[in-house]
Amino acid sequence: MPEKRGKILVVRGGAIGDFILTLPAISALRTTFPTTHLEVLGYPNVAELAQAGGLIDAFRSIEAGPLSRFFARNAKLDPAWSDYFESFNLIISYLYDPDEIFRTNVGRATKAQFIQAQHRPDENANVHATSVFLKPLEQLAIFDPDPIPRVSVSNGEARLLPASKWIAVHPGSGSERKNWPAAHWSKLLNWIETNTDRNLLLVGGEAEGTRIEELARTLDAKRVRRAERLPLAELASLLSQCELFLGHDSGISHLAAAVGCHALILWGPSNRSIWQPKSDHVQVIHATEGNLDQLAVDDVIEEFQKQLR
Repeated sequence: MPEKRGKILVVRGGAIGDFILTLPAISALRTTFPTTHLEVLGYPNVAELAQAGGLIDAFRSIEAGPLSRFFARNAKLDPAWSDYFESFNLIISYLYDPDEIFRTNVGRATKAQFIQAQHRPDENANVHATSVFLKPLEQLAIFDPDPIPRVSVSNGEARLLPASKWIAVHPGSGSERKNWPAAHWSKLLNWIETNTDRNLLLVGGEAEGTRIEELARTLDAKRVRRAERLPLAELASLLSQCELFLGHDSGISHLAAAVGCHALILWGPSNRSIWQPKSDHVQVIHATEGNLDQLAVDDVIEEFQKQLR
């Protein structure tokens, strides 16, 4: 495909972490084809990160109603979406499509080159997710790209007080099995407040429920800022200004690592060799047999002090 013309579409569903781990592939496409229109079909709340960082030119929502016909066998395809797919020269899909229904329907709408990428790493292969998601680009003669997810953001409206030192804390994740007990978080945050001059940015979304509010009640309100249900680009801006991030195996931890924030991750049952944030700024404390209940507060405090030093 010529470098200075044409359009590329990356189709990517999945959660925040899945998208961030796909960013090296998107970045490699941008670097290899700098003047080609590059677009994402995915979830807007995460795709906006790539656009805010200048990696893509546009995105569309994968949740659009008429698009659902492309996931049904022998369906009558929506003309507008058919025209949309026809406008691209290359389509790379990271969707789970074992029966190739989506691929077949897209092929009915366009003659574009279609590359089917692996939607999720093989848990038995122990290959890091970024490597898995980069592998399909070898078909485009893209070899050895930067495997580290990077998100570039503008501080804008989300700027913290310049004189302050902030620790970002995300005490949740998409699965309770990946979470350190709330009582342990409370002890850690109270220790930080008592023994350091750092302020705390408490990060939360729908998955955290009332956890952020409950933790904030035990802390000095003057030293706490809550960042709940923020657009990811705005949250990325806040995280990029923090001295350290504390969290679990979650998409927000991947976001913190991608903006260059030093991070201390309390890791539970997931396979680290596949899912650990790929960054030199990340330190992981792995719970015994993946059981975070067994991870002592004193051990986390000790590692926290090392990270501050």
